[in-house]
Amino acid sequence: MPTTEEAKAPEGPEIAGTTGVSPRRDGRGAGRGSDHGTDRGGIAVAAVLLLACAGVVAFGVLDSEKAPPKPPGAAPTAEVTYEVLGEGTADIAYRAAGDDGEAPVVAHVGLPWRKTVSLPAGAPASVHVTLDERGGTASCTLTVRGEHVQRATATGAFGRTACSGELPAREGSADPERAY
Repeated sequence: MPTTEEAKAPEGPEIAGTTGVSPRRDGRGAGRGSDHGTDRGGIAVAAVLLLACAGVVAFGVLDSEKAPPKPPGAAPTAEVTYEVLGEGTADIAYRAAGDDGEAPVVAHVGLPWRKTVSLPAGAPASVHVTLDERGGTASCTLTVRGEHVQRATATGAFGRTACSGELPAREGSADPERAY
């Protein structure tokens, strides 16, 4: 004959009206169903905030590929073109942006040669040409902001010439002698 055992109640003090569910530790009582310590509304708000933050970060990363704006008060610059015409080879030294008093030198370059740089306004621009031992003829030209400034010619073995000029202090300089 089968025996029936009665369900034993948990040991400890018996609470009236309970069905074997322990009370919550935070003192709010036991709950059933979806109330397991989480708030679905809070999760939705957190998810929306997380997506918003991700969007801001993504925008910052994608937008960072644009060129950074010039800082306010940045020194104006002028575009300078150096050109050496002729035949043969020569050593050419010229003033470039950022050189620390030491002009870059292009040795034994075949002519014609051309280089465009951006220099701070008010700085001097210069190009120096030295022909090799075979000589020949070479002429340098200096152009600032598309305007011809100077032309000079060298001839013979180890012939030398230079073109130089001061850049205007700012665009549209009022001083006609400095408005290159």
